[in-house]
Amino acid sequence: MAIAEIIKYEGDNSTFVWKHPCEDFNSLTQLIVHESQEAIFFMNGQALDLFGPGRYTLETQNIPIVGKILNRATGGESPFHCEVYFINKTVQMALRWGTDSKVRYIDPDSGIPIELGASGEMNLAVSDSRKLLVKLVGTMKGIAWEEQGMGFTKSLQNSFRPFVATAVKSNLSQAIKAGEFDIFEIDEHLEEISKVLRDKMIGGFEEYGLTIPQFYLTTVVLPEGDPNFKRLRELHAISLQTRMIKAEATVRTAQQQAEAQVAVAARQAEMERQTTQTEIAKREAERKIIEAQAEAEAHRQKGFAHAEVMQAQGVTEKDYIAERVQEAYAEGLGQMGANGGGGSSAMGDIVGLGVGLKAAGIMAGQVGGIFDGIDGKSKSADDMSTFEAKVKKLSMMKDAGLIDEGEFAELKAKLLSEIL
Repeated sequence: MAIAEIIKYEGDNSTFVWKHPCEDFNSLTQLIVHESQEAIFFMNGQALDLFGPGRYTLETQNIPIVGKILNRATGGESPFHCEVYFINKTVQMALRWGTDSKVRYIDPDSGIPIELGASGEMNLAVSDSRKLLVKLVGTMKGIAWEEQGMGFTKSLQNSFRPFVATAVKSNLSQAIKAGEFDIFEIDEHLEEISKVLRDKMIGGFEEYGLTIPQFYLTTVVLPEGDPNFKRLRELHAISLQTRMIKAEATVRTAQQQAEAQVAVAARQAEMERQTTQTEIAKREAERKIIEAQAEAEAHRQKGFAHAEVMQAQGVTEKDYIAERVQEAYAEGLGQMGANGGGGSSAMGDIVGLGVGLKAAGIMAGQVGGIFDGIDGKSKSADDMSTFEAKVKKLSMMKDAGLIDEGEFAELKAKLLSEIL
């Protein structure tokens, strides 16, 4: 029976599982487990206890499952077969894989078949140490990815190569078609295809206590010398040219539509500008009309107010006109006097009287407009013109000696009464 004082991992980093060469050690043996490692204690071929990172003394209290058995052993030595396996929990990086034969791919557009090669790398890690030991390692000294790892008789690469190749063959063409990837632009879509392939095969690895943190499809080999591939490339070139022509036509159409839209927008803007100017001019004209109407109404209301004041004072339109005519007449007499008094000529008197009467006529017309709408009466300018003509004739008759001053005054008063 071999006795070991210290049991620790002595394998390389590429090894997933390593069995310590010492077996059947006593219960006082020291067990050292490094970070990113786990150790499983086997007795009589059964995996009993799992130890994480740390230092352990293999005493009965540290192995509760077999404590009672070890206590019965003479001198603390185990009469049973004991083993320790170390499991490397680090992620194994850049593990290469590749298909052992070509992958058949049929172009969905032309139906032309071609054969593709595929290869890449993957990262692998242990997810369940006990499951990996029980289902894959068995009684071997250990297991690594490569065949030469620690001189093991079996490697993960050999164990999983058929599984990886089958998963890639079964899903590569399907992934390319599902993603509608152009076979001549396949390098642009390696990441998407890698994700699909990883999702398809991760379940198979987890069944053995392994996981795939990353899976990479790095190369898709196209059959450049295959006549079918050359024909497919020609069709692809024609299709690309056709798409370019359609794209250019679409661009031209879009440009024409954009230019037409710009022209329509410009016309609309011009129409809106003209409409705006017309509306402005219209509003300006309306404003001026409103101002003129307001001004006329103000004058009219002012006249009404003045007429109402005079009416309130007992002054009628007739009285007002008579007063203005008398003033004009007096003005005319004054002008006659200015021409030489009693020795003035008849023509000067007529002119003087005419000036006064004309002023009275103008005033009478203004007053008539003021009194319109107040008492319902108005006088025509024709009456005043007739009055002026008759007065002129009377003045000429007086100057000729046909009538005296009293007769002139009497006849003038009579004419005045007729128009009032």
